[in-house]
Amino acid sequence: MRKNLLLAAALVLVLAWPSFAAAQGGPPQARPAPIRGTIVKLDGNMLAVKTREGPTDMVMLAPNFAVRTLVREKLSDIHAGDFVGVTSVMGKDGKPHAVEVHVFPATLNIPDSQFPYDLRPNSTMTNAHVTGIAKAGGGSVLSVNYKTGSTDVVIDKKTVIVGPAPTQATAADLKPHRAVYIIASKKDDGSFAATNVTVEKNGVKPPM
Repeated sequence: MRKNLLLAAALVLVLAWPSFAAAQGGPPQARPAPIRGTIVKLDGNMLAVKTREGPTDMVMLAPNFAVRTLVREKLSDIHAGDFVGVTSVMGKDGKPHAVEVHVFPATLNIPDSQFPYDLRPNSTMTNAHVTGIAKAGGGSVLSVNYKTGSTDVVIDKKTVIVGPAPTQATAADLKPHRAVYIIASKKDDGSFAATNVTVEKNGVKPPM
């Protein structure tokens, strides 16, 4: 539990750092910068990632950086009260369709919210509590509540559902060619830094 709280606190610190640095007149400001791609190599604490956009980013990992991996889950593993992150895009039927569902650990304190997301064009991220699951047509509907509203998201055969792996990952899991997702901080000088990495393992890639 203490580890999860520390990871959440680290993420909050990354998000809060720009305004703090500006107010203090401190070093180059840092801003959140999601990095998606595959590992080129890990050299000490410097991780080289070939991004999905093409260039290779160099990410300086914190001395005590954490490595996370995921496992596949089924819709039947999700229950009312669970806290999830849902990436969705609007379908031709005018309803949000889930691209991926990430089941968060109960001990990880993430604010419930809904906001535009950059996984796909016009995608939305909803961090919310599950209120129900119902069958609908050829799929299912996941109902969730967040701080300022609620939504029903269509879950179909293409939706990827993942949760945290039960065993702890290490730097040894950061092997070349594995897919990674990193919430890095990017300074004005263009450098990247991060406190944690989510990496592919046993064929389960970060779908975020």
